[in-house]
Amino acid sequence: MYGQLFAVALLVTSGVSAGSTYRSTLGAWCIPRGGSDYDTNDTIEAYEQALESVKAKVLQTAASSIEDLRSEIVDGGKVVEAFGTATETICNQALEGFASAAPEAGDDANKAATFDRKLQELEAALDAPLQVLYLKQLGFLREAALQRYRAATKTSGASDYEAMLQADSQFVREADGSIREGSDWDYTAERAFLQSVMNNIAESSRKAMDVQMNSAQQQQTAMQFLQSQQQMIQQLQMQLYGQSSPWNVGVAYRIPDTNFNLQGSYQQGRANVQLSCVPDEYAPFLGPNGFTNGVGPGNLGLSLNLSV
Repeated sequence: MYGQLFAVALLVTSGVSAGSTYRSTLGAWCIPRGGSDYDTNDTIEAYEQALESVKAKVLQTAASSIEDLRSEIVDGGKVVEAFGTATETICNQALEGFASAAPEAGDDANKAATFDRKLQELEAALDAPLQVLYLKQLGFLREAALQRYRAATKTSGASDYEAMLQADSQFVREADGSIREGSDWDYTAERAFLQSVMNNIAESSRKAMDVQMNSAQQQQTAMQFLQSQQQMIQQLQMQLYGQSSPWNVGVAYRIPDTNFNLQGSYQQGRANVQLSCVPDEYAPFLGPNGFTNGVGPGNLGLSLNLSV
């Protein structure tokens, strides 16, 4: 599109008179347009000042459209769909407006060269703020790709490599769609940074998984060691005390009118007797002697555990 506009400008400034026709690069018939009220015999300095005045007016008109894009991206904090098409439209309208309002160069080669230079300056002046917005758009696209990568690795069950490919391809498609046609905009640095971040995340995930696996393996090894030690202790007990009895018996008796509790147990061929002082919490409710003065169900406990 910009090649067409430059072709129009060259033909206008190379001696094509107003009202004549020529064929553009697309094969369509175009009518060159230019200021008819300009004196082509004026000096090159006056011609350049006239072009500069037209360029300033065109830039002022395009500034509002650029500001709308800036507000949507920077202030709104979101990705603009069809960003490349929007920037191309802004530049096309500005260049077309300049070509239509600029005075003709006539047959003067110096004025034709000045016209070309001013047209290039206009495009550069439009390209600079638009490229800044493009870089901001790339930042949002990169963050969106990282979010898709994290979500793919957690929810979809895809491998790190597959998730990286999907996020990278989506970023490339969106970044390509945001480039203004005819510009030298590039997203190589942002893409490299995105790939570096995804690689770092994948490496961290692999290290965390390795740590968990090593920890689980260590726990399993420790449990196996404890089980083997327990088996060894049981074997030593059998060698020292012989075959253990399958009977496990426990007896508890509270001495009447006292806080003394007598406990006895017999487990794995070993007897154990324990005397403890435990206050009777229910004595105030049952009288001075508790349930009974002798051995009865109130102060005698019996448990039986039989292992076969």
